Amino acid sequence: MRVVLKSNNPVVLSYASHVLEESGIKALVFDTHASIMDGSMAMVPRRLMVADEDFSRAEKLLRDAVPEAMP
Repeated sequence: MRVVLKSNNPVVLSYASHVLEESGIKALVFDTHASIMDGSMAMVPRRLMVADEDFSRAEKLLRDAVPEAMP
């Protein structure tokens, strides 16, 4: 699995997950509990993960859907 997006914004993560799921790409959010433990500060951002084979397509979809959240 690869990180396609890092954020502490739950709205961005939810929307990005939805965009990927609608396109048939399974996405998982990692580090939710660690992020909550630090008060959702930027020290431990949540990671949106996709399978290696879906990474390029997922990255393109998210660049179009949430460009401000993409590095």
